[in-house]
Amino acid sequence: MNGAVTLTHWGVIRARGADAATFLHNQLTNDFTGLSMSQARLAGYCSAKGRLLASFVAWKAADDEILLACHASVLPATLKRLSMFVLRSQCKLTDASAEVPLVGLAGEAAHAASGLSAWDRRDVDGSALLRLPDGAGLTRALLAGPPPSGVAPLELDTWRWLEVQSGIPVIEATTVDRFVPQMLNFELVGGVNFQKGCYPGQEVVARAQYRGTVKRRTFLFDVDAAAAPGQEIYASADAAQPAGLVATAAPHPGADGASVLAEVKLAAIVDGRLHLGAPDGPLLVQRELPYVLPLDAEQAV
Repeated sequence: MNGAVTLTHWGVIRARGADAATFLHNQLTNDFTGLSMSQARLAGYCSAKGRLLASFVAWKAADDEILLACHASVLPATLKRLSMFVLRSQCKLTDASAEVPLVGLAGEAAHAASGLSAWDRRDVDGSALLRLPDGAGLTRALLAGPPPSGVAPLELDTWRWLEVQSGIPVIEATTVDRFVPQMLNFELVGGVNFQKGCYPGQEVVARAQYRGTVKRRTFLFDVDAAAAPGQEIYASADAAQPAGLVATAAPHPGADGASVLAEVKLAAIVDGRLHLGAPDGPLLVQRELPYVLPLDAEQAV
């Protein structure tokens, strides 16, 4: 898998002004006052109840400008909601999707990012290049600019599958307000900063972290059927109610079925088989995530 693809399923919010970093720092789950031009950030935007309304890949475009890439289906509502809280801050929020094309690079096409660590940023020919976590062992990068010339095309579904394989879910319209960040393993992949100040939902997120109340986690599965975000997961041990929810899904490249990142009750992972969409639906086959969950040792007992 090697090539470049325009990410038509993503959009960009621009935050510009002297207070842009401070405003975002006070609204999102990660640190933005310390964001440098050589870094990117994974971050979430939560409701007052600590549930994710959007997820972002963010980076500085200038000293007074930060760009936030998110799923296109949540951009309008997120932009509107964030704008309600700007108040007197010197920060203007706009939809920059038409001005900032996003290109996904995978494999050899991402060679310019191969010397970077995940969430590092550098400029390449006037465009920001962000190193993303690998997917299926392949180098991935996000280019904020026009597609590079002479690079093989990549299917969008292949890129989406690599997104799933990276183990990092993306909030979209069908999954808004469903997950606390830890349910999606965000604190394990650099999406939550517990040393920063308050933001909407911060008390809920902190309580889940320090009181050990996370009873649901996201796992990687394969399934011999089509899958979509928002589909319910059922456990054979307790078919009366859903045991989880698909967060992100993509079809297998060149094959039937799909890979999914699904948030599931920990007890259901241990006690029974999991099915997609219904108690007798297609069987989910668990695969290994590219990072370690805190519960892995407990599961092995």
